Amino acid sequence: MDLRSQKSMAAKILKCGASRVRIDTSTEDARKEVGEALTREDIRNLIRKGLIRKVQKKGSSRAKARKILMQKKKGRRKGTGSRKGGRKIRKKAAWIKVARPLRRFLRKLRDSGQIDKKDYRRLYMRVKGGMFRNKKHLLFYLKEHELLKPVAKRPRKKTPKPKPKKPKAKAKRKKDAKRKAK
Repeated sequence: MDLRSQKSMAAKILKCGASRVRIDTSTEDARKEVGEALTREDIRNLIRKGLIRKVQKKGSSRAKARKILMQKKKGRRKGTGSRKGGRKIRKKAAWIKVARPLRRFLRKLRDSGQIDKKDYRRLYMRVKGGMFRNKKHLLFYLKEHELLKPVAKRPRKKTPKPKPKKPKAKAKRKKDAKRKAK
C-alpha cells in the first residue's frame, strides 16, 4: 500500500521533512488504518494514537568535546602539534593581560596626584620589565616604599537652585492694557 500522501501530510502537520516521519506498519490493522486516512484530521488522530511519529533530529554529541576539555584542564594536549602561533605570540597574550591593567592603574594614580611624574616613569619602566605580577603586587610595592601620597578629597560643589522667573515688564504692561480696554 502506498502511504506517500499520508507521509507528506504528516510531515506538514509535524513541521518536519518526510524523511523524519515514521509510520507504524508492524500490524495489518495499523497499515490499513493509516491507508484509510485521507484528511489532515485523520492524520492528526493517528499522531495522537502513536501510529505516526516524528523521529528526533540527530545532533552532534558533546561527549568527546567534554573529554578533551577535561584532558586540557589536566595539562594534556599541549604538545608542539597542538600549538597555534610561535613562542613569542603565546607569551604575548598573557603579557598584555598583565601589562595593560598595570599601566592603566599607574596612569590613574599619576592623574589623581597620588604619584609624581618621576615615580610614574620609574614604575612604568618596572612594569615593562615585568617586575609586578598584578595590581595588588604593585600596590603593595607602592605602600612598602611609601610612594603613595594621600589625596585630599575635593568638596562637592553645591549647585544653586534655579530661581523662579519673573514675568517681563513689557508683557505685564500689555496684559494691563488689555484689561483696561475691556
